[in-house]
Amino acid sequence: MRLLLDTHLLLWAAANSKRLPGEARALLEDSGNDAYYSAASIWEIAIKSSLRRTDFRIDIDALLAVLPKMGLTELPVGATHAASVAKLPPIHRDPFDRLLIAQSIAEPLTLLTNDALLTRYWDGVRVV
Repeated sequence: MRLLLDTHLLLWAAANSKRLPGEARALLEDSGNDAYYSAASIWEIAIKSSLRRTDFRIDIDALLAVLPKMGLTELPVGATHAASVAKLPPIHRDPFDRLLIAQSIAEPLTLLTNDALLTRYWDGVRVV
């Protein structure tokens, strides 16, 4: 299975947090799965960290160093991904989540998230 982690799951996985659901942990540890993180998530983390949000106190350089060691592959944001956001219905207002949805549809990748609202976009969203 090809997986795309949403931003919160990415942070929890990188921190080896107990907040990471067991199902997500099992999927990430399964060598038969390919796991990706989006450049959009890194952008979101950078913005929210610079705004001093307490839930995004992250050392971005350390995060970027650990992600490949975890076996995660970066998914760049391409023009096709960005343009596809315009075709999405207005279910969710968060621009970062909308871009993750567009990427998961375009690639295709199963988007792992803890946000059940995202399942309304397509069946490639898996809530863990």
